[in-house]
Amino acid sequence: MAKKRSSYLCSNCGKRSSGYFGRCPACGVFDTMVEQVEQPPGRSPGSKRASGSTSQAPVSVMDIGRAAEDRIAVPIEEFNRVLGGGLVPGSLLLLGGEPGIGKSTLIMQAAAVLARSSGTVLYVSGEESARQIKMRANRLGLNAPELYLLTETNLEHILDQVNSISPTVVVIDSIQTTFVDEVNALPGLVSQVRECAVRLQSLAKSAGISVLMIGHVTKDGSIAGPRVLEHIVDTVLYLEGDPFQQYRLLRSVKNRFGATNEVGVFEMRGQGMVQVENPSEAFLEERVIDASGSAIAITMEGTRPLLVEMQALTSPTSFGNPRRTPNGIDMNRLLLISAVLSKRLGLKLWEQDIFVNVVGGIKISEPASDLATALAIASSYYDRPIPADLAIVGELGLSGEIRRVGQLGARLNEAAKIGFKRALIPRLRRGGEELPRDLQIIEARSLSDAMRNVFANL
Repeated sequence: MAKKRSSYLCSNCGKRSSGYFGRCPACGVFDTMVEQVEQPPGRSPGSKRASGSTSQAPVSVMDIGRAAEDRIAVPIEEFNRVLGGGLVPGSLLLLGGEPGIGKSTLIMQAAAVLARSSGTVLYVSGEESARQIKMRANRLGLNAPELYLLTETNLEHILDQVNSISPTVVVIDSIQTTFVDEVNALPGLVSQVRECAVRLQSLAKSAGISVLMIGHVTKDGSIAGPRVLEHIVDTVLYLEGDPFQQYRLLRSVKNRFGATNEVGVFEMRGQGMVQVENPSEAFLEERVIDASGSAIAITMEGTRPLLVEMQALTSPTSFGNPRRTPNGIDMNRLLLISAVLSKRLGLKLWEQDIFVNVVGGIKISEPASDLATALAIASSYYDRPIPADLAIVGELGLSGEIRRVGQLGARLNEAAKIGFKRALIPRLRRGGEELPRDLQIIEARSLSDAMRNVFANL
C-alpha cells in the first residue's frame, strides 16, 4: 500500500512546497502555507473513471462536426452581452466580487429568469438558509416555480440532488464553502476548492449542465482559491463598482466562448440589479456644465464605447511633497500625466496637490483617456472650463505627443449619438476609418496643440 505524502500549498498564490515556510517563497505573504495530504498515485478522487470506460482515439480536426450547441439565452441583456450571447451548455462559470457588491443578488435574478425561460435551475447555497434566500427572492419580486433551493455544502450530496432533478443550470454560492470528504482540508483551502471545481467541471462536461459558481475575493481583489480556480473554469466574471455608488460593472476577464474584457452596466436599486441600457447618458446626467476641471473621455470597455466624465482638482500643497490622489485611474498613469504637463507645458504642478476622479465609481485602465485627464488637470490649474460639447480621446506619450487609439469610429459614433458636437482626437492617418459627418473633428498632434485648441486665448 502506497504511503500518503504531505506537501504545503500557499493559499494566496498556489505555490507548492515539500516543507513549511512561514513566508511563501513565491509571493512573499506570511502564514499562507497550508498542509495538504496528497493521495497515492491513481487514487485521486477527482480522477476516478467509470468502470469499463475506454480512452478515446485521436480524431482528425477535419472530421469533427461544425455544428455547435445552441446557447442558453439569459433574459438579461447586459448579462447576455458579457457572456457573448448566452450560457454554453456544459460550461463552468465563475463570478467574483467584493463582499456586498451584489453577486448573490445578480445571480439570483439570473437564476429566476433562466428558470422561467430555460427549465429547471438548482440554486445551492452554503452561506444562507432557504428562508433567507426566500426573503431575498420576495424582495426582488421573483416568481419562478422551476427554481429549486438547496442549502448544502457537501459536494457529494449536491451531486446526488443534481442527478435527482436533472437541472439545466446549477448555481453554487459559494465555491469556498463547498467540500468533499476525501480531501483532508477545511473548506475554502486550496485543495478543497480545486477538487470541488474539478468535480463540478466533470459534471458540466459529462451532463451538459451549465454551472455558475460564486467566488470570494482576497484583499487585493483577486478570486480566492487561488488562480488555479480561474484556470479550471471556462468563464471568469468580476462584478466591480464602488459600494457607495449605485452603478455596477459586470466584466469578463476570461471567456472561452466570447470576447474578453466585455462589460455590462447595472444599477443597484431596491428591487435588485437593473440593467442600464445607455450607460454613457447615465454617467453624464449629473454633469455640471462649464465647470473647470471637467473633461469628457471616450473609453472602450470590451466592444462597448463609454463616455465618462473625468474630474480633476489642483490645489496649492501645504506639505513638502504634493499629493497625487486618483480615484478610478491608475496611480502610475496619473504620475506620468502630471510629469508630462510639468515638463512639456511648464505647469508648476510640483507645488500643487492633484485629485482625479472618474464619475460613476467605474475604473478606467486604457490609456485612451490620458488626453482627457491631462486637459481636466490643466482646466483646473488655469480655472478655465472645457467646452461642454467637446469629447476627448487620445493616448499621451512621454514627449507630449498624442498617439492614435483603436476603434476611433465606434467611439465618435457614440459621442455623436449622445449629442456632442465636437471631438478632439489624435492626428488621423490617410485612408483611415470613416468618421461621423455631424461631428466636428479637431485633430491634435501634441499636447500643446490640444491646449491651443481647447484654451484658445491662453
